[in-house]
Formats: sequence, C-alpha cells, structure tokens
Amino acid sequence: MKIFCYGTLAVEEPYVRAWSKKNAVEVGMTSKPLSSATADLAKGYDGVSTKGIVPVTADVYAKFEEFGIKQLAVRQVGVDNQDVPAASQHGITLTNVASYSPRAIAEMGVTQAMSLLRHIGIYQQRMHNGDFSWDADTISTEIFNCTVGLIGAGHIGAATAQIYSALGAKVLTYDPAYDAALEPYTTYTDKETILKEADIISLHTPLLPSTKNMIDAAAFKKMKSNAILINMARGELVDTAALITALKTKEIAGAGLDTLANEVAFFTQKKPYADTPQDFQELNAMSNVIITPHVAFFTKLAVKNGLEIALNDAQLIINGQKSRHAVN
Repeated sequence: MKIFCYGTLAVEEPYVRAWSKKNAVEVGMTSKPLSSATADLAKGYDGVSTKGIVPVTADVYAKFEEFGIKQLAVRQVGVDNQDVPAASQHGITLTNVASYSPRAIAEMGVTQAMSLLRHIGIYQQRMHNGDFSWDADTISTEIFNCTVGLIGAGHIGAATAQIYSALGAKVLTYDPAYDAALEPYTTYTDKETILKEADIISLHTPLLPSTKNMIDAAAFKKMKSNAILINMARGELVDTAALITALKTKEIAGAGLDTLANEVAFFTQKKPYADTPQDFQELNAMSNVIITPHVAFFTKLAVKNGLEIALNDAQLIINGQKSRHAVN
C-alpha cells in the first residue's frame, strides 16, 4: 500500500515516518498543495491526503479516478476548499479530521480575546513611542464580569465554552443543534441575543452559503460598542469591509482574527509587506486588532492527531472499509 501526502509541513514529517513504519505503509510527501498542477504526483499511489486552503477543482478528482484512487483524507476540519459533489461524482470519498485538538483553536481564541480585553496592543503601541501612561480609554473589565457569545457549538465551540465558563464568564451559545452536554457551561439562545448582549463574540461555524458574511454591517450595528469579535473559523464568515468600518467608527472595540476572507492569496507565503492586500494592512495597523496566519490549530498534539487520523482513514478506505469521518 502506498499513500501520498500533499501540503506536508516540516513538523508533520516525523509523524509521517513514524506512522509509515508502524503500519508498514509507504508514504510519499510534498510540501506543495494539492491542485491541478500537482495531482499527477499521486500517480502510482493507492491513496492521498492533503491539507490547506487552496481550492481543489473537479479535474483533480477526475485524475484520481483515472489513477484508481478512491479516497482523499483531508488533515483538517474544514472541507470548504473541496468540491464535494465533484469528488462524489468521481467516486472519491472525502474524510476530514473533525476533532484533532479542539482545545488548540479554543485556546488561541481565548488568548486573543484576553489580550484585546486588556488592551495589550494599545499599550504596546504606546510604549513603542515612549508613552507609558494609562487612561480611561484603556481601563479593562475582568473576564468574570463579561458575557461571551459563541456562534457555533461543535467540538471547538464546546471547548471554548468550557474555558470561558471555567474563567467565570457568562457564556451564551447559538447553534441549530442542541447539545445537552454543554448545559453546565453555557446557556443556549438565539443569534440576535448574542449580537446585542455579548462583550466577546466568538465564531465557530463552518463556511456555508448560509453563513457567508453572517457578520455584516447590520450585525455590527447590533453589537455593543465594547464588543470584541473573535474569528477562529473561516474568514468569509465576516464582511471584511464592514469590519473595518465598524472598528474605525468604534461600533465595536476590537477584533481577533486567525482567518481572513482573502487569505488564500497570501497566507503561508513570504512576500514584501507592501504586496499584501490593502484590507490586511489596514487591519494590521490597528492596535485593537490581532491577526494570526491561520495557525490556531498549530500545536504538537493537533499536528500529530491530524496526520494520524487522516492516514488511518485513508488506510481504512483503501482496504474497502468505511470511515466514520466521511463527509460525502
């Protein structure tokens, strides 16, 4: 059996080799993303695995079908860059890793929220200019006096609820699917209530036609002026232009972003700062905004689990068995 991994990070390679040795399966690797230009690298292999945000088009699945490949194991939660109907049409079973380390993403969101709540960025900017003062504009609120609103309560949203609850915050959650196991940590409500009442609003939903730009100009107008928006999910959940306007006009107090709507064009790359998108530069210049390059998942445990779960799924399907992580 032979499996080929696309988008392999250097930190994944030791786990790939360990899994390969343990399971007696040959695993090929490339750091290049899966695309029309790289699909031929999988020729001669029995299965494939990938990760990343580069869109995968129908011709890729057609090539895999031609090569006799019947599965594609995605080493992440989101499959919005995959053409799921096209994969099904070409007999490709897609799997994802729905829970490699929910705490990793949850902790990054909380970290950014706490930093913004305590105005760390503003203080750092002032101190850079030799100003060590504090004033009414930077007075903070303890987290146990805050209301946190979570939009989405899957694995990551649930982990986020537990952390904020342990810190003493009041946690409100909106999710169409009710989970009784979260009752000790949160109170279920509707999205409108969260927009109006939450001091911290944290997004944990998949990107769907129904959720694209769910946080738009109208949503910002409903938020409290001290509200902090946290997005650890997908950039397209937020209307970027509306976010910039809301920050400039002080409709909200700050934003923590691990994802941006146009990140596929420049995240994971190295380029002159002047060549980065204007909306990124505008947000990045604000002392009340934190941006990280889609790395909330990036912990040792998450990398290990994501790789091993994906390759286990690939092996199952190649052997004619079913995976509980299939998305089509």
